[in-house]
Amino acid sequence: MSTPRRGSGTPGAPPGGDGLPWTRTDALVAVSAGVLDLLGFTLTVQTDLGYVPVVGCLLVMVAGLPLLFRRRAPLLTLTAVVLIGLTLNLTVPVPQHFNSTTVVALYTVARTQRPAVTAGAAIATVLTSLVVQGSWFRPGLVDALANVAAGGLVLIAAVVVNHWQRDMEANRRMLADRAVADERRRIARELHDIVAHHITTMQLMAGGARANLGRNPEVAREALVTLEGSGRMALREMRQLLDVLRAGDEVEDEPTSPQPGVGDLERIVDDSCRAGLPAVLDTRGAERPLPPSVGLTVFRIVQEALTNARKYAGQARASVRLTYEPDAVAVEVTDDGEGVGTRHPAGSGYGLVGMRERVVLHGGTLETGPRDEGGFRVAARLPLTADEGVRR
Repeated sequence: MSTPRRGSGTPGAPPGGDGLPWTRTDALVAVSAGVLDLLGFTLTVQTDLGYVPVVGCLLVMVAGLPLLFRRRAPLLTLTAVVLIGLTLNLTVPVPQHFNSTTVVALYTVARTQRPAVTAGAAIATVLTSLVVQGSWFRPGLVDALANVAAGGLVLIAAVVVNHWQRDMEANRRMLADRAVADERRRIARELHDIVAHHITTMQLMAGGARANLGRNPEVAREALVTLEGSGRMALREMRQLLDVLRAGDEVEDEPTSPQPGVGDLERIVDDSCRAGLPAVLDTRGAERPLPPSVGLTVFRIVQEALTNARKYAGQARASVRLTYEPDAVAVEVTDDGEGVGTRHPAGSGYGLVGMRERVVLHGGTLETGPRDEGGFRVAARLPLTADEGVRR
């Protein structure tokens, strides 16, 4: 049974903050490509024909409009651009080459689609561009080679950029994992030093106090005083270590509030909507109390995923799904923002590493990565014990 809870954003609304289904970057790319193509077309036909056909200028400008939707529907965008280009080729008696609009549309397909789809799209684009007015596939040899070379260069550029970004992502993950591992070892050493020294001292003092309790109360009292001081010092040093770990956090002037859990998911979804990322919370299954640590882990995963979406997804929408299973609880956060190529350009990756560590501590699984239809997905499943699973 599904009980959707909605934030202040409208789930069916376009991702643009101003109600438009494209970003400012998409609009800038579309306008720039259209202006460049219009200038090139005007100079070409003026030189070859001696005049500038108005219909051709209109088609050139219209060809840039589909680029507004290139991130959401790259194949449809390329199809629209190619069809408009075909109409232009059959309308104006001047052979057309790969223009800026076609390059951007084909490059977007190559960046986001599978190799087989990209190859088919490139072949179709090149063949269509060879159609000229009054004849089919009979352009000059130079024009044909130029179009084939242009299509090949676009594909090569997309492959190189994809490979570079994969390497950057792999290096970023490696550096994040190494930093986390180094910090773990440092904390482990310091905790070992604190615990080993003070606990050993406390054990010896406790043993001495017990041995002298009946026959020499004064010695026992001194041992207990030393034991108390050692415990106080151990507590102070551990607090100092925790303060180091929490460096940069805001000072807490008020008493610490209870740890958040699944009951606070609706609040952070509403906060996300107010921050500019429309989001929806969907709860499925029979709701029941969860162990505090499990509820906290679910909350942190959703919080981190929504934060990443606000930082890197651009104009997007998000969806949070919480599912109560008989022996587990699952949470999934998805968004429909920009593709993986621009998703985490400079993030440290510690957020995703922290998610994975929390899930592993509970014996669960975590999946993160881009979606085939666009956007990003974070999904975790946390198993529950027999008693926790049947609790109502």
